[in-house]
Amino acid sequence: MSPTTHTAAAKMPDAEQAGRRIEEVLEQLTAAGDRKTSATAEELVRALMDFYGAGLARIIDGLLAAPGRETGDTLDALLGDGLVSSLLVLHDLHPEDTGMRIGRALEAVRDPVEVVSFDDSTGTLRLRTAGTGGCGCGGAPAAQLSFENSLACFAPEVTTVEMEPASAGREPALLQIATRPPQGPPTAYPAQAGTS
Repeated sequence: MSPTTHTAAAKMPDAEQAGRRIEEVLEQLTAAGDRKTSATAEELVRALMDFYGAGLARIIDGLLAAPGRETGDTLDALLGDGLVSSLLVLHDLHPEDTGMRIGRALEAVRDPVEVVSFDDSTGTLRLRTAGTGGCGCGGAPAAQLSFENSLACFAPEVTTVEMEPASAGREPALLQIATRPPQGPPTAYPAQAGTS
């Protein structure tokens, strides 16, 4: 049994006890006489069940789509799914560290950026646009929002994203344009006097 599997098994609550506890809490809210609070709590339970149900369905779909694939490939595909990843992170079961998950989040957006730094204490991630487009539009609000949304699934430790433009030292290569070489057969030039 791997360390990750062992850790996951140790944290698993007894399903029957958890179900009973949910029923007890809902009954206590109903007994308190506040119908609005009771209805809100029941709606919260339904929403959580939908959330977890969707995550479990994706895990099952990933496993069913993987016959004949290596276990590592299947795990990689599941860890690359934003919903599955967020569920694993939520329960501290994700086998990858923060840096790896930040990388997955940035790959999911497919917009070229470089990680400048990540500060664990503040949750601030600094990114630099790769500047491959040459249009000067790197770091646009829409791109930043895409990164923030992806990071919320894969690396919720990131609470702030700061974008900086591509560094000034990286200018595009200069394209040299010269006159076209002469067309036709090579021209013989007479030898200059004094050279032989």
